[in-house]
Amino acid sequence: MITQSTAGINVSVECVYQPEYSNADNMHFMFAYRITIENTSDYTAQLISRHWEIFDSIGEHKQVDGEGIVGEQPILQPGQSHQYVSGCNLKSELGYMEGYYTMMREIDGKKFNVNIPRFNLTASFRLN
Repeated sequence: MITQSTAGINVSVECVYQPEYSNADNMHFMFAYRITIENTSDYTAQLISRHWEIFDSIGEHKQVDGEGIVGEQPILQPGQSHQYVSGCNLKSELGYMEGYYTMMREIDGKKFNVNIPRFNLTASFRLN
């Protein structure tokens, strides 16, 4: 698990290769990731949007922007956490993702970005 903290918001990521949904002959490699967002600050914050940078070892680079996460814009009170699972497919067995969430403090409406730590997307057969 990889964790990064920004402005009292911790983001932890776990990633797993999904061989049952992958097909190397068709250049389709599927990865699932679980993200936990924990509010360790003194204020309530809402996740407004996400920005992903996705890199594939064959040289492809994608950016993905959107509202919320998996259809939600969770509000986190101090001490609360939110967890979700999503996925990413690549055309090769190696890559990585990183990005940020845009959050908004409830008390004053101020928006700020929370870093999502870079995590590797590596097919299990590539590991020694």
